[in-house]
Amino acid sequence: MTIDGNSSEYAPTDRRPIASRDTRWAASITDKLIELGLSPNSISIAGMVGAMAAGVCFASTALTNDWLQRGLFLTGGILCQFRLLCNLFDGMVAVKQGVASPVGELYNEIPDRISDSAVLIGLGFASGGNWQLGYIAALLAVFMAYVRAVGKSLGTPSDFCGPMAKPQRMAVVTVLSIYLSVSPWAGQLPIHEVLLTLGLICVGSLLTSVRRLLRIARRLRKSEG
Repeated sequence: MTIDGNSSEYAPTDRRPIASRDTRWAASITDKLIELGLSPNSISIAGMVGAMAAGVCFASTALTNDWLQRGLFLTGGILCQFRLLCNLFDGMVAVKQGVASPVGELYNEIPDRISDSAVLIGLGFASGGNWQLGYIAALLAVFMAYVRAVGKSLGTPSDFCGPMAKPQRMAVVTVLSIYLSVSPWAGQLPIHEVLLTLGLICVGSLLTSVRRLLRIARRLRKSEG
């Protein structure tokens, strides 16, 4: 979200439903961010940088082993959650300050696509991963967002349904990261956990894309009738 000349006339109504948005802790942090003078745009960019750093951490696990590798996986998972928190607070700060604008949607969407790609491609290059599968996962994540954007452009509400929407993707990656950082059995399965996770994300993303397409088509048919 960003400051724009017409920001006072713009009220975002088509936002991803996030339960934590209505909590006291989120409201308190939002107030602190405003006090610090952080703009919604800077928070969005910070989230993207965090996701890119997460991808670097994941990819770097292929270059080391033992405790450093575990630390890199854990750091990557923490940065994924940092990315989600930035996604939460950029919108909350923009709305609280009354500076939400259509231009701000660019800062909401473009960094997200870069963030998804960075995390998933980085995971593809991680120890136990597969770079081709990482690129496929990133492509499917971007396609999923594209389906939502097309539906919105045709006049239907943004469809944030799962089962592998952004929060679910990052949750799966975070759980994997924690497991690989603390489990004594990490990497000992017949198929590596990173490979299994990328496969799960690919299948879930494909199912989510099909589900969104069907829901959008159904809404469009209803509007025609």
